[in-house]
Amino acid sequence: MLFRQLFDVETSTYTYLLADPRTRAAALIDPVLEQVERDSRLLEELGLKLTVVLETHVHADHVTSAGVLRERTGATVAASRRGAPCVDRPVAHGDVVRVGTLEVSVLETPGHTDDSLSFLCEHRLFTGDALLIRSTGRTDFQNGDPGQLYDAITGHLFTLPEDTAVYPGHDYAGHTLSTVGEEKRHNPRLAGRTREEFITLMKARNLPPPRKLDVAVPANRACGRVPSSVQT
Repeated sequence: MLFRQLFDVETSTYTYLLADPRTRAAALIDPVLEQVERDSRLLEELGLKLTVVLETHVHADHVTSAGVLRERTGATVAASRRGAPCVDRPVAHGDVVRVGTLEVSVLETPGHTDDSLSFLCEHRLFTGDALLIRSTGRTDFQNGDPGQLYDAITGHLFTLPEDTAVYPGHDYAGHTLSTVGEEKRHNPRLAGRTREEFITLMKARNLPPPRKLDVAVPANRACGRVPSSVQT
């Protein structure tokens, strides 16, 4: 698999490029609107054809470039059936998205939002905002639920082989990747905590809303098209 990890400095968002070197088919996971020219240029430089855009959830901290990329390339946008109505392919737990000869398995990991997904491809796990490196996503908006998040992480993600590489949707401390085993042992929100303790911890957090919340959520429900009523 051809693989690249890309970063948006303003929102600390990771975008991931996966491609099949045989067919040159490619997927982007969680692309950012402000980085659409960077991502398009990289696809062109590597001789790749974007066939799928994968969204881990309806983001509140950045606007996706999924709609723009779909218009430019004809790529299919895939995301949770519980999320944005603009997607071409609603997916659910156990589904497989093919990128050339690559197979991307869909894992439902709600809790940060009710539509959160993770994706698994060739021993790489893309966790969106569910499981972060030494942290987790917040659970206080967009139908978040700390109990659901604990169940999703421990029941779906932590049952994978311990050497599975973890690639999060964000990082704010300079980390780029982890493993399932590392997070089971060293993630301070999860290691050694019961479900009830995790719920108590998450409910006690008092965080300001994401800065782009009012713009990002409606835009991302439209695959990145910002409604004129919320443009700033």
